[in-house]
Amino acid sequence: MFEKYSSSVAERLMRYVQIDTQSDPHSNESPSSAKQKDLAQLLAKELNEIGAASVEADEYGYVYATIPATSKKQMPVICFCSHIDTAPDCSGTHVKPILHQQFDGLDIVLPDDESQVISVNQYPYLKEQIGKDIITASGKTLLGADDKAGVAIIMDFATFLLQNPQIQHGTIKILFTPDEEIGMGTANLNLQKLGADFAYTLDGGKSGTFEDETFSADGVSITINGVIAHPGDAKGKMVNALKIAADIIAQLPKNKLSPESTEKRDGFIHPLRIDGLAEKTTIDFLIRDFETAKLLEHESVLQQIATNVIAKYLGASFSFKVSEQYRNMKEILNQFPFVIDYAKEAYERIGLPFIKEPIRGGTDGSRLSFMGLPCANIFTGMQAIHSKHEWVGVADMEKAVETLVELVLVWEEKY
Repeated sequence: MFEKYSSSVAERLMRYVQIDTQSDPHSNESPSSAKQKDLAQLLAKELNEIGAASVEADEYGYVYATIPATSKKQMPVICFCSHIDTAPDCSGTHVKPILHQQFDGLDIVLPDDESQVISVNQYPYLKEQIGKDIITASGKTLLGADDKAGVAIIMDFATFLLQNPQIQHGTIKILFTPDEEIGMGTANLNLQKLGADFAYTLDGGKSGTFEDETFSADGVSITINGVIAHPGDAKGKMVNALKIAADIIAQLPKNKLSPESTEKRDGFIHPLRIDGLAEKTTIDFLIRDFETAKLLEHESVLQQIATNVIAKYLGASFSFKVSEQYRNMKEILNQFPFVIDYAKEAYERIGLPFIKEPIRGGTDGSRLSFMGLPCANIFTGMQAIHSKHEWVGVADMEKAVETLVELVLVWEEKY
């Protein structure tokens, strides 16, 4: 099926990552950074050029498009989605992508900062890329394969389908979202405009992996009210909210319930940010677990710690605010097992292992699922995300394109 097709996925990724789309967690705008629209508008232009229908890049940075059905069957509308923003964790400005052809298995010293070395010892999955092409950044920025690899894969997939109308498939929707990295990827999404019944995000890692499960997530803010006094006359009067905050953090479990001490299906309490002064200080926490009911358990542990600490400081008080962030998408996907079954068959048809594992995090798919659009997650190949060591295998991206084509064939045959 792909014998005469010239893949564009690597070339697309290398172009897209040079467009700075870093989202801004401190912004109240939507999208959080206007520069995300630069890529959105380019993608809309390219979708129009390849012949997609109903293409729109809207005011919020979303891109919508349709690949019309070639099958006469009445079947669900399937959406493929990736996010255009890159993480605030590491600079995404002036990304210089490098294509390393036929990777030789030796350490990669990134040229713009030779202290940045990508090694097989640190990233064992590189062993599977020996003899293949990989893409990295140059040492001063992240690459942005998270999730521009997903964007490039979907664009290459759309190009292939539109160039091969003999392939039988139902109506397909393309969606690119802003602000996923700051948890706002679906904040202004118009589901009615999208018009899809089921979806898959392209936002996963190693080839062959598939995720139908994420953390459930809450945020907690503890606001501590101290007692302020002039530091020159503070004896017996001042109660320093900053010191209370430090005491609360010091009382958190050391060997459990933290990101640095947990793995696999373990949940955690993660202090993310402290903001304030001696009089009033706020600590923001992430609360995560695969079992939604356990979020309350973790929050109770944290609230008890805060209560015990505050009791030691006469005159101090605190408030404890919980906000829901997202929920484990498996709670929804369990109601639609064929979404997973069809993906498994597509993987197997093209010779991929079907490695189903939970995501220790969240994706747009979490929110989409609970908004009424059941959504699982497919691999892109991206590795070492949110860092200067980020890299992706070109063969993995090409295999993801092949997977999507096979997947729409399975839907057309089976549904």
